Amino acid sequence: MVSTTPKGRRRAQIPEVPAMPGVDPRISRTLEVRDHAGEMRRWHLLDSAPLLAERGVTPRGTLLAVHGNPTYSFLYRSLVREDIPWRVIAVDQLEMGWSERTGVTRRLQDRITDLSLLTDALSLRGPVVTVGHDWGGIISTGWALDNRHDVVGMILTNTGIHQEIGESLPKALQLATTPAFLPASTSLTDTFLRTTLALSKPALPAEVQDAYLAPYRSRSRRKGIETFVADIPADASHPSRATLERLAEGIRELHVPTLFAWGPRDITFSDRYLRDLLERVPHADVHRFEEASHLVWEDADVASLVAGWLQDTFGTEDRARRVDIADPQQRSRRAVSTYAEQAPERYVGEPIGRLAADPAHAHRPAVVELSGPDGERRQISWSLLNRRVEDIAAGMLAHGIRPGDRVSILITPGADLTGVLYACLRIGAVAVIADAGLGTDGLTRAVIGSHPDWIIGINRALVGARALGWPGRRISVAQLPTVDRTVLGVETSVAQLAASGSQMRDLGAPLDAPWPDPEADAAILFTSGSTGPAKGAVYTHRQMSAMFTAVGDTLQLDPERGLVAGFAPFALLGPALGAPSVVPDMDITRPGELTASALAKAVDALGSPAVFTAPAALRNILNTASELDDAGRAALARVPSFFSAGAPIAAHMLRELRGLMPNATALTPYGMTECLVATAIDLEGIEDAGPGAGVCVGRPVSRVLVAIAAMDAEGETTGEITDRADVTGEILIRAPHVRDRYLMLYGTTRTAMRFEGWHATGDVGHLDADGRLWVEGRAAHVLATADGLFTPVQVEEAAETVPTVRRAGAAVVGPRGTQQVVVILETEDGYRPGVPGRPRPAETSLQEAVRRAVRERAGVEVTAVFTTRALPTDIRHNSKIDRAALSRWSEQTLRGERAEAL
Repeated sequence: MVSTTPKGRRRAQIPEVPAMPGVDPRISRTLEVRDHAGEMRRWHLLDSAPLLAERGVTPRGTLLAVHGNPTYSFLYRSLVREDIPWRVIAVDQLEMGWSERTGVTRRLQDRITDLSLLTDALSLRGPVVTVGHDWGGIISTGWALDNRHDVVGMILTNTGIHQEIGESLPKALQLATTPAFLPASTSLTDTFLRTTLALSKPALPAEVQDAYLAPYRSRSRRKGIETFVADIPADASHPSRATLERLAEGIRELHVPTLFAWGPRDITFSDRYLRDLLERVPHADVHRFEEASHLVWEDADVASLVAGWLQDTFGTEDRARRVDIADPQQRSRRAVSTYAEQAPERYVGEPIGRLAADPAHAHRPAVVELSGPDGERRQISWSLLNRRVEDIAAGMLAHGIRPGDRVSILITPGADLTGVLYACLRIGAVAVIADAGLGTDGLTRAVIGSHPDWIIGINRALVGARALGWPGRRISVAQLPTVDRTVLGVETSVAQLAASGSQMRDLGAPLDAPWPDPEADAAILFTSGSTGPAKGAVYTHRQMSAMFTAVGDTLQLDPERGLVAGFAPFALLGPALGAPSVVPDMDITRPGELTASALAKAVDALGSPAVFTAPAALRNILNTASELDDAGRAALARVPSFFSAGAPIAAHMLRELRGLMPNATALTPYGMTECLVATAIDLEGIEDAGPGAGVCVGRPVSRVLVAIAAMDAEGETTGEITDRADVTGEILIRAPHVRDRYLMLYGTTRTAMRFEGWHATGDVGHLDADGRLWVEGRAAHVLATADGLFTPVQVEEAAETVPTVRRAGAAVVGPRGTQQVVVILETEDGYRPGVPGRPRPAETSLQEAVRRAVRERAGVEVTAVFTTRALPTDIRHNSKIDRAALSRWSEQTLRGERAEAL
């Protein structure tokens, strides 16, 4: 069947639009509008206006959503929701989705013009926030530039706005655009469409895949996919090249609030395109959904992110207001640290120069390196360290490293790492610290996700950077042969930077760079990744200085009391605190394998230092204590204090460690990458507190406030903030050394700052009558059973009272409010660290003992008890149990499915 245009031309009948899953049929509509050639064309679109009217809601503005290739308006169905009181108009571009197939080849500018003609027909006026994905991002940008008087904001997701002439297209597009392959993959078959859908992992539900396939069932209906791909302007002669260049430059002029939501696993629009967009729109808010791919709207809850961003950006007025992006009071919440009592101001790294100038300390060790089986020592004095830092800093500036540049530092702990880090901090370059303890995958995500301008690394790191495509200009630590420099893409070395800086200083040109602004970014420190992909916590110079002050005051570190860093990243604190530091001879990626002998040799290198270790190391230190000789025992006896952070330490373990370090104060601070120390308690304090629910971590340290966000029956925070005793909920912290934000994680930052002036830690616990904090696990792991709320630590501590149980992990199955509790155990005779395995049902006697202990001590009924070789933990500390993984395994197993090994 055919229909006739107003000019009498024949056109194919447009099929009826079918029902789409998750789409209210009342918002699906069609409209006939003249296109750029003057022909009447029928558009299909989703328009939420009827639903808003039904609810009596006056929209605050319009979200104009434009899809790319090969999707259609269905992509944006999640935007139609009650907490987004904006009219949503999501179009099917002509030749795509359920809009008309005209047989016309539409170029980029044609599509922009067609969209403007449609919005004119809809009488669409501001305030408008444009929303774009894939090539729809480019088209929506073009519409925004042509209608900028109506535009108040812009949202872009996995798109690209520029492609350098001569730069290779992403491999996926190189193949698709090959003339011989183009029709076969795009219109003759539905390969291009199915390949796009297959990028999502896990796979999209069958009904969602069917909905995407439905408008493209025949070759004639897929022709638009082919012409869309053919319109990619990869070279200067392409008809759409001039338009692309205009948009790429024009987007710099769109001074409106902007949000970029990104799926980093996209094989087409990778982070390279996000970096380009950020260079053009530096004021944009960014959220990277680490597990998401190209169809980020399907892989992640982008709509919730958008809802929060609209609320934060445009407020609650009936009509969206225009926002001055240069005014921080309009654009974002104040950092948590600004609400706190401030620490004394000092420049980060200033103690290095001060001690170097002090004759009493200048030639004392600042950094001690141990290596080899005999623990050979290399000592770097305060004087030499100060000279090294200033030489490298001067060399960096001369080489082109500028304040604000991000420098990913991939160097093993020691003098080189210390020199490079403090040189960065001295000149205002932003140090990116993601240690090897994250593992290869975690480190790759961290480096790529931080978008570094420079990578300074050891050879192994530079080989990885080359092989894995990490961004950033590269600098080696040591001078490399010409061939190696060429292969690895290395420009220079730290040795050469230091040499050039030293030469300038010898010629009478001392480092005269100003100290960085206290509010400028200083460093990006990555979390352990124990609750998902590692997050980059951004610290300003003021916050970082306050962090060093808090740690130094709490641990009483000074030039006379050094620091043994059994958790390697902690060695970086020493120079900022004026404390000499040493890392034991150990594999820094396996802190749990630190031995008592290696610890003793590190202690002996500094005399009587404080000792810091990761929690996982403590058990191995005790297990290997029998290997100590008399000298080793004597060295440990000189330790004045030992402490551990990353997970709370139980009192019985602190007592055992007292046997090795009898003269030491046993201190266990509570903190996190986002606030390195918040509370602290010693063994005597723990014993005074007595037994309780969770682990007692003491009272807040200086300038820190702690509060609790109460929870409802399903474990959700209610908004009530209290410091009353015995109220269990999410732990909140206020301190001058709380991180500024999370790097390119707008939504995560917003969640952590949802209580104004407080950092929501994600941990759950309570305060007792004496103001001591008790930590009871992660808020996300709270057990919401039919009998009430229980924290995982309550269950785990009860299970661990059973003889032969080494450690327990609490998991849940079922919907919140009626969850069933599962306990998975490590036993003393079955523990096999580093050996993955599938849990097995525990022996009947052990099951009954665990059920009885948990029932009597925690008041919880346990559904099932399993044993495993080793509970899954975070890769950095080897301590935090991955309870989410335990719950996933339990759900699959109790459904009768074969679950993967833990």
